[in-house]
Amino acid sequence: MNRFALTVTVVATLLATSLFAARAAYAEKITVYKTPTCGCCSGWVDYLRDNGFEVETHDLKSLVGIKAQHGLTDARLMSCHTAIVDGYVVEGHVPVNDIRRLISEKPDILGITAPGMPQMSPGMRSDIPKNYDVLSFDRQGRTDVFSRY
Repeated sequence: MNRFALTVTVVATLLATSLFAARAAYAEKITVYKTPTCGCCSGWVDYLRDNGFEVETHDLKSLVGIKAQHGLTDARLMSCHTAIVDGYVVEGHVPVNDIRRLISEKPDILGITAPGMPQMSPGMRSDIPKNYDVLSFDRQGRTDVFSRY
């Protein structure tokens, strides 16, 4: 192998290793609680995996207990699935960029939510979020806009 080919091979190997390490840095573990028959919940799980998250799922007949256990008691903030990542609640069809922002910034909140089932959200009809808000919420029931799409 000539010197040029060897250099190209070494550089390509280093680049591939760096890209793999960068992707692994985003491989946050997230636990998702959902019902076994909800197709959009499964779609959101696939979306998370496609975007580098390590997803552990639990299928339950009812999510009321899990939501309450993690402090989510306001029905206006609820959706069809509940996830826990880095100690935060992620409720509903929240985009991965918001989840990454949440675990990066570590705000003093309980979690974030895309209340209801926004039609143009990841897991529903669009991986590109459109026409809805992601809200932050705390234990006192205060909410604020976390992201607007």
